[in-house]
Amino acid sequence: MKRVVLAYSGGLDTSVAIGWMGEKTGAEVIAVAVDVGQGGEDMETIRQRALACGAVEAVVADARDEFAEQYCLPALQLNALYMDRYPLVSALSRPLIAKHLVVAAKYHGASTVAHGCTGKGNDQVRFEVGIGALAPDLEVIAPVRDYAWTREKAIAYAEERNLPIDVTKRSPFSIDQNLWGRAVETGFLEDLWNAPTKDVYAYTSDPAEWKAPDQLVITFEAGVPVAIDGDPVTVREAIQQLNSRAGAYGVGRLDLVEDRLVGIKSREVYEAPGAIALITAHQELENVTVERDLARYKRHVEQRWTELVYDGLWFSPLKRALDAFVADSQRHVSGDIRMELAGGRATVTGRRSTHSLYDFNLATYDAGDTFDQSLAKGFVQLWGLPSKIAAQRDLLATHRELSS
Repeated sequence: MKRVVLAYSGGLDTSVAIGWMGEKTGAEVIAVAVDVGQGGEDMETIRQRALACGAVEAVVADARDEFAEQYCLPALQLNALYMDRYPLVSALSRPLIAKHLVVAAKYHGASTVAHGCTGKGNDQVRFEVGIGALAPDLEVIAPVRDYAWTREKAIAYAEERNLPIDVTKRSPFSIDQNLWGRAVETGFLEDLWNAPTKDVYAYTSDPAEWKAPDQLVITFEAGVPVAIDGDPVTVREAIQQLNSRAGAYGVGRLDLVEDRLVGIKSREVYEAPGAIALITAHQELENVTVERDLARYKRHVEQRWTELVYDGLWFSPLKRALDAFVADSQRHVSGDIRMELAGGRATVTGRRSTHSLYDFNLATYDAGDTFDQSLAKGFVQLWGLPSKIAAQRDLLATHRELSS
């Protein structure tokens, strides 16, 4: 019998999709839920719900460490911020989910993969382009998009078949969350003049609520966070601890009108306390340890890499080549960054590294200065020589025009 692997979240749309696809295509449905640190319901509860909704098999993949080490960490090392602000919360999880869908499809002999995305968002692209790159022979269907499956239709279907899901409980927002952060959209947020209310947030406290600042030290080795306040951590533990500590001070709240891949602008509210704190620390350590020309070029790479990932091209040849460049750039990004968390901000207050390119004796203006200032005059003259020659040429041309 034909089999379909479904990206299963446990919500209304994907629960309804199990039985509906079975009826529509005559296929058996294998539900795959991927744990990327989204929290909420117990994953075993979600697995059992999939079976109760008609799945012949339900798989839960615990991908939290994989997500942290193979997806969040590269984004951290790239200081990846789409439109200079958004730390790719949803965009990072989609290629990982696509990978697990492909693995499940091959294992269970499925010819088709399904997801619950609409036709208006970025995630349909991320899933389908990712699946196509990993397994070009697989078909992909999207019931909500391809068959105009509305919420009203889904509720009616669930009630008619008495599916084990609460069809009355509905958030006013569309929410996606994982270890790296939380994304909130729709509802009253679609009016750009409406300010976010307190119920929008879950990962962060109100930054206006005063509390004594928190100081911490993050240790990196070759661009990898390995300790907080001297205590060893995995990448996942570093993110989790900073989600809690930085989130308590409202760090990482973002309210952004972003350019979606499908051509529209969308208002999104994000919470990413751990991501923003880690990126802030990592950027500052790179300022200390990465040579100027490499740092300048890396900033171009960061922007292009971030766009590729946002646009669903995680498995593209260009992104893979840029990964190799970035891996080499991190060789000396080791040391400690001290931060203060207060009032919605993660502020760097100290840096130290055995790989530091900062030379106190060259930088100081006090006694002990070893910088030979006598060399500066000739350097300035040579550095500005091309501009000076060009200016002389232009001035001469102007004189000729005036005299003619």
